[in-house]
Amino acid sequence: MDIQLKRGLLDVCVLAAIKDEDSYGYKIIKDLKPYIELSESTLYTILKRLEAANMLTVYSSEHGGRLRKYYHITELGLKRIDEFKNEWAEIMSIYKFVTKEDGNNE
Repeated sequence: MDIQLKRGLLDVCVLAAIKDEDSYGYKIIKDLKPYIELSESTLYTILKRLEAANMLTVYSSEHGGRLRKYYHITELGLKRIDEFKNEWAEIMSIYKFVTKEDGNNE
């Protein structure tokens, strides 16, 4: 898969994982596991990129006597999810065009 396309998909997956409630690294990986395999190093690279793009914010909270980093989606992050939904319709249209000779007109 094209690396830029995959990067964009992973970014949106991480944003979607924290859309409804703030979360932390291990839980994000666990929540995404049924859909996509994501290593810790990849996740934290994505989280830093999304924070730099102002799509999420980070705060620390004590849990079990330790500080844990939590991630919160911003309005810009929510907007990115909406943009992705619109882009996906276009991607599916292209997919149907490319695979029409294969009989995949779903």
